[in-house]
Amino acid sequence: MNTATDQVTGRIHSWDLSTGVDGPGTRFVLFVSGCPLRCLYCANPDTWRLRDGRPATADEVMAEIARYGDFVTAAGGGVTLTGGEPLLQPAFSAAVLRRCKAAGLHTALDTSGFLGARADDTLLAGTDLVLLDIKSFDTAAYRKLTGGELAPTLAFATRLDRLRVPVWIRYVLVPGWTDDATHIDGLGAFLAGLGNVERVDILPFHKLGAHKYEALGIPFPLRATPGPGPDLVERVRRQFRGHGLRAY
Repeated sequence: MNTATDQVTGRIHSWDLSTGVDGPGTRFVLFVSGCPLRCLYCANPDTWRLRDGRPATADEVMAEIARYGDFVTAAGGGVTLTGGEPLLQPAFSAAVLRRCKAAGLHTALDTSGFLGARADDTLLAGTDLVLLDIKSFDTAAYRKLTGGELAPTLAFATRLDRLRVPVWIRYVLVPGWTDDATHIDGLGAFLAGLGNVERVDILPFHKLGAHKYEALGIPFPLRATPGPGPDLVERVRRQFRGHGLRAY
């Protein structure tokens, strides 16, 4: 055991078990605290602030994961780090991913890629799959939607391709924000130029996290925005498929 690494303390929000949306099979999903972006559609505003999380070491997290290790393995799953943004705590995330991989568990990292430069080769060596959330392919729209810049995410996507780390793209479809056909075709062409993108998941915008904004006393920016209808969702899937990508 690398004591110096395994005793790194991170801040976590919670954990859960999920199926189908956080990587293959049934997953132990660890929600870490802290995120540099402020996406208008974020369903987890309670994970934004690092200081609001509770401290935990990699050993403590692994003890919890061990309780479900056999179950998630039998269900074809593994462990997913999400948040928040796991790359805001790269040493802690790397320690957990490395320990999970050493235990024979499939590992997935759910990230916006905005802090991709913080994911060193050691962290990525412990990562079997990256769930890369690309919010928009238009720089101005990305900035308005997230408060951040698009370029770091695209640079991270290119680096993951160079390292041959498998990627699932997650694209949140928000009417009036991320449904522009030209932007979607631009993203499809970019992704088609990479060799490691296994699938694109179209995630329809929803308001299931609205109650969290109320509890925190902050406005939900997209309260009046409707979710996408099935025709729009299918149109976007067809656009990605038109670039030779598997879209769901």
